[in-house]
Amino acid sequence: MKRVIIANDHGAIEIKQKLVKHLESRGYRVDNLGVDSEESVDYPDMAKEACERFLSDGGYEFGVVCCGTGIGISIAANKVKGIRCALPQNIFAARMGREHNNANFIAFGGRIDYWEPVEKMLDAFIDGDFAGDRHARRVDKIMGLENR
Repeated sequence: MKRVIIANDHGAIEIKQKLVKHLESRGYRVDNLGVDSEESVDYPDMAKEACERFLSDGGYEFGVVCCGTGIGISIAANKVKGIRCALPQNIFAARMGREHNNANFIAFGGRIDYWEPVEKMLDAFIDGDFAGDRHARRVDKIMGLENR
């Protein structure tokens, strides 16, 4: 069974629940590290836990992280060596995150009014395939920045 890891803070409970339901409908087993309470938690801690588990356990197809805007948790995720987290605004950007940047995480904001359904954005990310070629060279350069 395909596996995904997901984590969220208190600002993204509803969107996380929506994404989990959608992922399960697509046949994924979802390891939910997120919260279901509005009690405040720190999004960097949630990102760290999800990214470290993703890297150490293996077997995950990708990860999803969510906070109020998606910004803070995506920045935190991108600080973890080996993670490339996309923060798409629409379906096109979600697909490009996978096809051009070979992103292994995707972030969403629970307090953002998206113009396109987040489920369709997630589908575009899932269904995208890394294009390789010139994009591989660029991804290598991105990952090389971790060692600076």
